[in-house]
Amino acid sequence: MNKQIKIAALLLVVCILAVTLTGCGGSSQQVSAENHLKFGCYNYSDSFDPANNENSSWVAMRFAVTESLFRFSSKVVAEPNLCDSYKASDDYTVWTLHIRKGVKFSNGNDVTATAVKESIERLYKNTDAAQGGKGNSKPKGYLIYNSITADDAAGTVTIVCSKPTSNIPGILSHPYFAIIDASVADREIIGTGPYKVDNFKAGVSVEMSRNPHYWNGAAPYEKVTVMFIDDSSTKAMALKSGDVDLVENITTASDLKALSGDNAYYVSTAAGVRTANAYMNFRGVLKNDALRQAIMMALDKQTMCDITTAGMYKPGISVLPSSLAYNYDQLTNPFPFNKQAAIALLDKAGIVDTDGDGWRELDGKMINLDHVAFTSRNLNDFAEAVALQLAEIGIKVTVNIRAYDTALALLKAGEFDLWTCNTLTMGVGDPQAFLGNWYSGNSGGFGYYSNPKYDAIFEQLMVEMDKDRRVELITQLQQILIDDAATIAYGYYNSRMFSRASKVSGADIATIDYYWLTTDIKPAR
Repeated sequence: MNKQIKIAALLLVVCILAVTLTGCGGSSQQVSAENHLKFGCYNYSDSFDPANNENSSWVAMRFAVTESLFRFSSKVVAEPNLCDSYKASDDYTVWTLHIRKGVKFSNGNDVTATAVKESIERLYKNTDAAQGGKGNSKPKGYLIYNSITADDAAGTVTIVCSKPTSNIPGILSHPYFAIIDASVADREIIGTGPYKVDNFKAGVSVEMSRNPHYWNGAAPYEKVTVMFIDDSSTKAMALKSGDVDLVENITTASDLKALSGDNAYYVSTAAGVRTANAYMNFRGVLKNDALRQAIMMALDKQTMCDITTAGMYKPGISVLPSSLAYNYDQLTNPFPFNKQAAIALLDKAGIVDTDGDGWRELDGKMINLDHVAFTSRNLNDFAEAVALQLAEIGIKVTVNIRAYDTALALLKAGEFDLWTCNTLTMGVGDPQAFLGNWYSGNSGGFGYYSNPKYDAIFEQLMVEMDKDRRVELITQLQQILIDDAATIAYGYYNSRMFSRASKVSGADIATIDYYWLTTDIKPAR
């Protein structure tokens, strides 16, 4: 039955592809196959507006439509991009950025200092409810500024921060801060990337073409079609059949094995800086310490990572990957996997099954955890595994698989008990922003966790400039989250890109996966 469903899904992809390629005035028919890239990927958002939500900012940059002032290298170092030089005051509160000369938006408008200023100001206005903004992005989680001024004659933008901020290059590398043409942004998102959007069919496809004004050389492809294919096996089938040339993040074990072992396909893997974790809602039953601790001890994360997700993740105990230089080897886990210990803890805490229905109760009510997840990167597999493993200790879990945008809205509204996700922990080249999800000043959107000790150390981190001291503080924050059983850290993900070797070259996945369709991806010769 599943095979029939996947075959039907592939046929649907083929039909959609045929309609897409003929539904835009016939222009794609005039482009040779060599000059037309077909990319299959999960539908992460139905918007390209950086102000709309985090994923909408990401897809615009991933599809090479937008760019930021700085760009991360493969070693996660922020380097000048649309900004070609900069300087900071001694106290890191005033930053002067010089805007690269000759850069244009894809509509031909000049990227001036004023245009950069207006792009940043629009982002903040459209995410500020007090100013009528309806966007769900949170740029203030990275940067709060007192003023921003533009000098077009000098080609500079000056940002005065509300407090010392040493990581402006990393912050302004984030897709939130992609520079767009604010003068037309209410109608369409126009960026500076190598490709421009010709037709966007939400949930179906994006038709793009070469940006004739691109500042950094001609884009390799005349046309690019992005096909939204959410099912991993369907993506693999589309790649094998030749209906697409390139796909991201195939996660089914059999498909991954088949493609990795076939020289017809090039598989690029980046050592991950992503963590899969489940936020816990501290305004529900999970505010109970014994319940959270027992959950931690009941979960066999080694099996989840090795078997359930077929080795796509490396299991871990912390919210920060073990590969990062934040003293993972110094962390201790007070709640190792021990199902019998979990049962004993629940019994001792009086969290027992009093009516004989097989499910434990808390405060007289059966525990039924609402576990929200989405299908990207095996997250639904983690959610299902949690439900099965917790059932063995008498804790009921209802898995609630949603589209990403819907899942995100439930997270922000606090309508969940567990919310499983896969997060880039070094989004600005530093984990402070990610760790801020458990700071009480921000945690309202991530489960309402609050610990005065955590807050105090995090507030030190926010103003600390010494790198060694920052590592010490980050290590302490990790341990507090572990000791509080504040979140389920499943493991650390490796991102992948798959391409047809005979059609495409240079299809390497970036360490920080803001960059998918790059100018390095070219027709194979």
